[in-house]
Amino acid sequence: MAIGYDFSRLKILVVDDNRFMRETVRAILNAFGINQVQSASEASKAWSAIAEFKPDICLIDWRMDPGPDGLSLVKRIRSDPTSANPFMPVIMLTGNAEARHVVEARESGINLYLAKPISAETLYNRLVAAVEQAKPFVRTANYFGPDRRGRPRADYGGPKRRESDREAAE
Repeated sequence: MAIGYDFSRLKILVVDDNRFMRETVRAILNAFGINQVQSASEASKAWSAIAEFKPDICLIDWRMDPGPDGLSLVKRIRSDPTSANPFMPVIMLTGNAEARHVVEARESGINLYLAKPISAETLYNRLVAAVEQAKPFVRTANYFGPDRRGRPRADYGGPKRRESDREAAE
């Protein structure tokens, strides 16, 4: 794994109820040159840390005891009017690797998904993706977060519902 980015100015918040996981992620981030790392063991502490520390990226575990869980925290980050940064990239760190869990996490407003156990390489790749592949945010009646649509496929033959498709047709 070649490290090509200077991440030294990034501020990262790690939210996980497992102390070993928080320390492991911190050690990996420090190896990437990220020294501004704070951690929280539960969602309520994370909410306060987001307001005070103002992280650039949050790494959030899905399941935490005591609750609320990571999905609830992401939804609050995205929708609470007092949120310090509703546009902050969120990487979901979780042991839930099934496709239905990925979909549920995306619907909560995460940017990227990373299944445990993690490696330094996969975490680095997600950080690079958070920087290089930032998606625009969209707001609908029941969702606010990164645009979940993939790139338009050239072989797609169904109805065109994107605003850009309609504008091109006119």
